[in-house]
Amino acid sequence: MEKDRIKIRDRQDSGAALEVEKGLTVLEIAARKNPRLARRVLAAKVNGGNVDLNEKIEEDCELQLFTDDDAEGLFALRHTAAHIMAQAVKRLFPTTKLAIGPAINNGFYYDFDSEHVFTPDDLALIEKEMAAIVKAAYPLRREIVERGAALALFTQMGETYKLEIINQLAQEEKISVYRQGEFTDLCAGPHAPSTGAVKALKLQSIAGAYWRGDEKNKMLQRIYGTAFAEKSKLDSYLRMLEEAARRDHRKLGRELDLFSLQDEGPGFPFFHPNGMVIRNQIEAISRKFHFEFGYDEIKTPIILTRELWVRSGHWDHYRDNMYFTTIDEEPYAIKPMNCPGCILVYRSRHHSYRDLPVRMFELGQVHRHELSGALHGLMRVRSFTQDDAHIFMTPGQIKDEIKNVIKLFDRLYSVYGLKYNVELSTKPEKAMGDDAVWELATQALRGAMEEYGLNYKVNPGDGAFYGPKIDFHLRDSLERTWQCGTIQLDMQMPEKFDLTYTGEDGQKHRPVMIHRALYGSMERFIGILIEHYAGSFPVWLAPKQVRVLPITERNIEYAEKLRQRLAAESIRVYLDERNEKIGYKIRDAQMQKVPYMLIVGDKEDETGMVSVRERKKGDIGQRDIEEFIVEIKKQIADRS
Repeated sequence: MEKDRIKIRDRQDSGAALEVEKGLTVLEIAARKNPRLARRVLAAKVNGGNVDLNEKIEEDCELQLFTDDDAEGLFALRHTAAHIMAQAVKRLFPTTKLAIGPAINNGFYYDFDSEHVFTPDDLALIEKEMAAIVKAAYPLRREIVERGAALALFTQMGETYKLEIINQLAQEEKISVYRQGEFTDLCAGPHAPSTGAVKALKLQSIAGAYWRGDEKNKMLQRIYGTAFAEKSKLDSYLRMLEEAARRDHRKLGRELDLFSLQDEGPGFPFFHPNGMVIRNQIEAISRKFHFEFGYDEIKTPIILTRELWVRSGHWDHYRDNMYFTTIDEEPYAIKPMNCPGCILVYRSRHHSYRDLPVRMFELGQVHRHELSGALHGLMRVRSFTQDDAHIFMTPGQIKDEIKNVIKLFDRLYSVYGLKYNVELSTKPEKAMGDDAVWELATQALRGAMEEYGLNYKVNPGDGAFYGPKIDFHLRDSLERTWQCGTIQLDMQMPEKFDLTYTGEDGQKHRPVMIHRALYGSMERFIGILIEHYAGSFPVWLAPKQVRVLPITERNIEYAEKLRQRLAAESIRVYLDERNEKIGYKIRDAQMQKVPYMLIVGDKEDETGMVSVRERKKGDIGQRDIEEFIVEIKKQIADRS
């Protein structure tokens, strides 16, 4: 190959490498590969590192190109939108000081220190100025500057927060700034090639935020927004937000009398009778599948001695999130996790290789200290129940056990009609154990997923402190994702607690441990289900499956016989005896999202029939009560 030519490899394309001359920009190379793609590309990676599209390529490399269909491309677009917003704010309110403005899930924000107090009316004004900046299509240019030059630049601009950031950077760290039009910002990137790439944007809300997240620092004003490369995608997203607001589990929880959150216990949810029906149903399914897959149920104490948590490593790695108490002048902790208790159960008796794998599961209540500002309905609480399981096995059983767990996840999630995405999370910065053990554990997880045929993405550095993990992100009916299930492989805890089993050779060996949860938090999973179904639970899960609605008082006696007959078949039924018009009773049952209403009048009383209304279809005609019982029991049994 000629010296002035280089090869560009594509990770997604196993074909021949593209040969081009040296010194082309990423965007120019994209145009050589696919002109249509080049018109949409927003960001890129060269040999795994983020680069801008005007980066010149001087040697052979692996190149990845991202559009707004990719998370990386959308991140760059929204990061650019944050800079556009900051530029607009500086134009409209010149004395404002800039803090930070990152892209986040579903959008972006920027923190401002301004004498002007932003109001919702200001958002429309800022949006209008942002639209002018987008129309101008300013190129975003990255410059690497010396530390002294960066300090001089932002001192001249009066940007005190940027100066603080620069001073906290390591001496050897490169300092990059981005320029667009008259606007300059301290930023590592990456960004879209120009402000014109942000075809659609919307500012959504204003909130307070402490600088650096520290309540000892000044309170700043944070403006949230979102952005897309196409207006149709923005419109679709905003419609989804409207639907999400309609499905908000906190709102539906009140309306359907499922649960409440009281001032006397912030972050500690109260489940009402209707909510307990749902909770009991999903617990019953969990038990059914666990027994089918060979697990034994256990129960461990909520309060255990501090010494245990020191030994497990939670004291060093998780102490700030724990609650403590004193018993007989000795320090104890309220458990934030179930695993140490389960380990003590395993350790309470001798195990042979013939006993393994040992599978134990627990519906264990845990407590974790969350900041009050982070609490959110059932999604973020301070007390919750985990459907935890722990599997103790020989090293040779790892792959089969992980595949068995994945099969269990598949079965359970399909009951609720939930699909999922999978991530493999690897060793974090603060972790126990050496690299060799971590690599062995990570490859075991990877191999099991690949043998099972799971598609997955790698999430570097997000493993637990004791081992790598597989996370299952559920997709609800609005295509939102929720991290619920997790499989964590642990070779550290058995060492810390000196767990053993006797092998075929008669010697003691160290078992390997899997930590695993299906629902994750029962409370959070219920919140997800409320929003997934919009409160219209399937018949098998509905708190009340049938309402019997007598038209007049003289029909109540027959209605009561129907109630008793349905209750005898374990159908959850409620008789509405109120002296109200039948139209009112029907509307109320609809509002309570009851799957079936049985209307009982004189005609039904005389013929021994019932008039059936279905939640969505309305009047579906008359049925013999025994015929109706057969139909609804089949729906319940099939969980349809």
